[in-house]
Amino acid sequence: MPVEKTKTTSILLCVFRCVPLSVHKGLFKLFFRLFYLVGSKNRLIVLDNLQHSFPEKDLKEIIKIAKGVYRHFAIVAAEFFSLPSIARENIHRWVELEGLKNYQSAIAKGKGVLFIAAHFGNWELMTIAVPLYLKPMQIVYRPIDSPVVDNMVEYVRTMQGNDLIPKGGSGKRIMELLQENQIIGILSDQNVAAYEGVFVDFFGRPACTGVGLAVMAMRSGAPVVPAFMVRQKSGRYKLILKPVMEAVCTDNNEADLRVNTQRFTKAIEDIIREYPDQYFWFHQRWKTKPYQPRYIRSCRSGR
Repeated sequence: MPVEKTKTTSILLCVFRCVPLSVHKGLFKLFFRLFYLVGSKNRLIVLDNLQHSFPEKDLKEIIKIAKGVYRHFAIVAAEFFSLPSIARENIHRWVELEGLKNYQSAIAKGKGVLFIAAHFGNWELMTIAVPLYLKPMQIVYRPIDSPVVDNMVEYVRTMQGNDLIPKGGSGKRIMELLQENQIIGILSDQNVAAYEGVFVDFFGRPACTGVGLAVMAMRSGAPVVPAFMVRQKSGRYKLILKPVMEAVCTDNNEADLRVNTQRFTKAIEDIIREYPDQYFWFHQRWKTKPYQPRYIRSCRSGR
């Protein structure tokens, strides 16, 4: 990031940090509560996604989860401005680590590690905790539409030594980094256009999902570790590193892509089922349809 942008972003975050976190949380909760009441389009998307994903739950419970989603992301938004203040000395006040042995067994293979992440919990906090608890990682990303927000997110994601890899045409660079035994972090839970992915089951419905993670795991032999930052009832977080997943590789490459993408997607679904109010249900995850003509199967992939 250019020096001028870094200074401007740093000043903006510093100004926000002058306001106590408790005040931030109160204001954001109020804002998101109003957003739930007046933002009918997004509210209906959240409710519809939840009803389709949890058909066994009645409407009262669905509404309760939906309101929890808004509350959770109000907290995540408020906490974002405090992330630059987290350092090795105080990370334990924010995050505890679970599954260190899973990471150690993966990195010991010397082939790099592919972290499956999702727009779940507080994924931005993971960009601080991973380099402090483990080591800096390489984050595959797509720039956010708003330059101001994009600059702030980029600043926070890289302040502990992480590097960003722009999505699209990054395969060769990622393979080189895996050969150097680096950690690659990929958000793998967003809808993509039909030409970018395959349809796999996600909460009982076909969801068009990017195959990039499966391609990299199959070509490199790098172990895959699902990694999630889960908010606890105490308000602190737990960075959960799940057991290592090895890519399935047979003579049928197309089938392997689908099988591996399904397995990785299932890992995301499993953690969401445990904490349904911590997933980004605002996103139209099932927008691309299997029966649509290819030329209209388009939607932006995840950030």
